[in-house]
Order: sequence, then C-alpha cells, then structure tokens
Amino acid sequence: MINILTEIFSSKKKLSSKEISFLEITKKTKVLEIFKAISNYDQKSEIRYVGGCVRKILNKEKFDDIDLATNLKPDEVKECLKKNNIDFFETGIDHGTITARIDEKNFEITSLRKDISTDGRRAVVEFTNEWTKDAIRRDFTINSIYADKEGNLFDPNDGVKDLENGEIEFIGDPEKRIKEDYLRILRYIRFFLNYSKREHKLKVKKIIKQNISGISRLSKERLIDELKKLVTSRGFLNIYEDDFCKEILLLIFPQIKNIEILKKLKKNYTSEIIKKDFIFLLSLLIIDETDNVEFFLYKFNMSNEAKARINFLKEMYDKSDEKDLISKKNLQKIFYFQGKSYLLDLIDFQLFSSNKRNNKLIEMKKYFEKLEKPKFPIKAKIIMEKYKIKESKELGEKLKYLENLWVENNFNISEKEVDNTFSI
Repeated sequence: MINILTEIFSSKKKLSSKEISFLEITKKTKVLEIFKAISNYDQKSEIRYVGGCVRKILNKEKFDDIDLATNLKPDEVKECLKKNNIDFFETGIDHGTITARIDEKNFEITSLRKDISTDGRRAVVEFTNEWTKDAIRRDFTINSIYADKEGNLFDPNDGVKDLENGEIEFIGDPEKRIKEDYLRILRYIRFFLNYSKREHKLKVKKIIKQNISGISRLSKERLIDELKKLVTSRGFLNIYEDDFCKEILLLIFPQIKNIEILKKLKKNYTSEIIKKDFIFLLSLLIIDETDNVEFFLYKFNMSNEAKARINFLKEMYDKSDEKDLISKKNLQKIFYFQGKSYLLDLIDFQLFSSNKRNNKLIEMKKYFEKLEKPKFPIKAKIIMEKYKIKESKELGEKLKYLENLWVENNFNISEKEVDNTFSI
C-alpha cells in the first residue's frame, strides 16, 4: 500500500501511517475535487479536514464522515461548487454548513466562524477567515485539529498532545463552553469514554452537575442524535465502570434501565456488539417488564421504523416465558412473516441478554442468515381455476391457512393438504 500511494502521489519519502490515512481519503473518494474547487477560488482560499475524521485518523480509528473547513464564506463555497459542477445542498446555511455530494458520498463544508451570541441551544455566528478564531470556539481540544489533504496539521489548541495523553480538555472555560451548548455535557461523556486515560477533573464534574438542568432546553432530536453517537461508540461498553458518566447519562435518560448488561456484553460479545446498530442497542438498554419502552418512545418521538423494531422486541420479551419462542418452527414464522432483520434482532436479543453463550441459538442464527425467504407456491388464480371457485373472503382465509401450514411444515405442503382444504 505504501509503495502504491508513494507512486501515485510522487512522494520521495517513506510515508507515515498518518500521511497514508489522509492520502487514502483522497484515493477512495473524490474529495480532491472539492479541495481543487475551493483552493482555486483565489490566492488566499484554503480548505482543510477538521473534527472527527482528523481525530479518528490520528487515533488510528475507522471513520465514515468527512468534515471540511474553509476560509471562504458560504456563498463563495456555493459559487465554487457550482462552477465545478459539484452537487450540494444547504444543510445548515445559517451556521455556514453546505454539504457537497459526489458519487453518493456526502462532504460537509463549513465556513470558519466565531460565536457572536449563544443561548445554550444554538449560536449566532459571524464568518471569519481566521483559523484560530474558528478553533477557539470549538468544544474540546481534540476536536479542533485541522489537516490539509497531505496530512499536515494545524493544531492551535494542542489537541494532538491531549489525544495522545488521553486528556479530554474543554477549550477555555469549561462552564462557558457548556453554557454555549448544553449538548456538550453528553459529548463530554462520549469523548471521555472513548479517549480518556485519566480520572475526571473535580472542577469539570462540579460544573457538569451544576448545569445538567440545561439539557432540558435541547431538542429531542439533538439528544437522540448524540445518544446514538454515544451508544454506538467503541467506548460505550465501559460506561458501567465509570460512576460519573453513568450517573449523568441516567439523569438525562432515566429510561436506560439495563446499563449493567454492558458488563456481560463486554465479557462475552465485545466483537459482536460493536457491530450492532443504535436501535438494537437501545432496545437492550430500555426494554424491561414495565411500560418503560412506551414512555421512551412517546417522549422522544422516534421514527415509525424504530418504533416498530423496538416494539417487536418488547413484545417478544413479554413472551420470553413461552417455551416455543425460539423454537425453529416459531423462528421460521417470524422469518417469513416479519422478515429476516426482525428475526436476527430477536436471536441477538436472546443471545446478548442471556447469562451464557447459547451455541444452539448461534447455529440457528447462522442458518437463517444464509436462508432466503421462499415464495408461497400456491396462487389464488390457479386455485380458482382448478376448483372452480370465485374470489371471496373465504378463499383468502383458506389461502392464509395454507400459507401458515406451509411455513410450519418447513416450507413444504402436499397436494393432498391443498385438495382437502378446497374440496370441503
């Protein structure tokens, strides 16, 4: 890989892992088109990687989102993109963010800015061409690291050092940063669990507790979005070991009743659980014998798809005492009538919430993962012609009966059973 990249970019030196990672972004995506479009605007125009992708590259993590910062104003960014035939849409134009889209890949481009006023929920910003002013308005030092396309860093807040040392440091006054946007309390928890090698500072703990009520001012959408980032992060499995992080999370989301399950998951299923999506993990955390799920879904107004998945697992949880719940016959019914994804959710829920590994259930999961949904072989039109019957409610009911029988019999049915049904 090093040799390939060296040849592509005509480098005369051995590339570092950091440089390789930044060059791979250029190789695997068409972000270079955006760099060229912005850089060619005038002699002073600049664009750099920023935020999560820089932090994750430096920490040798995988990353998905690619965020960019530029000293051009939003209108100038749009002009550049139009001129170079790059599609875009305005995702947060008031705050200077435009999303470019190339080959179905999104790239957020945000103009350098400074805060004029804040109210704990949102900020009024003024655009600037000074990188340092943009850097000092950010939340944590590890999020204020910029990099050009070759991987050269601009790090005015010593974020690289803090990342290496496992220090989660607010930029400037922690209380001021939090009061600018109370969501930073949740973000602190996420970054601490993922990157910290230190104990919580007493001052920071005190400030967070004093300002926790400010969370109520935030939109439910922003809270859920940040909870999603936290729950799906690699460090979340450690929260049961951190009393402070756990306390703050439960103050914000008291419906997360099953946080102790993470201890068991870390012990038995670390590699499997970190691959699971937010809705499944949330289900593990909130489903219990009470109406906890109903309250959570009402309070946070989740999507219909999310509600359906969570409610299905809640329904199965309430039936957990039934002996045939995870029998092959019942699982086949769920597989056929509700789909493979729901079935795999149920199997994983049973596996992860169990006190020990269930090898039989693991094998069952492998079986259904490979299985494709079969098509019911009996067609209404053929039945109507063969038995000289007309379309009716009774016909539909008999077809539904046969379909259920076919599923129960491992997707097999005899002509005799069909004949007996329609000869009556």
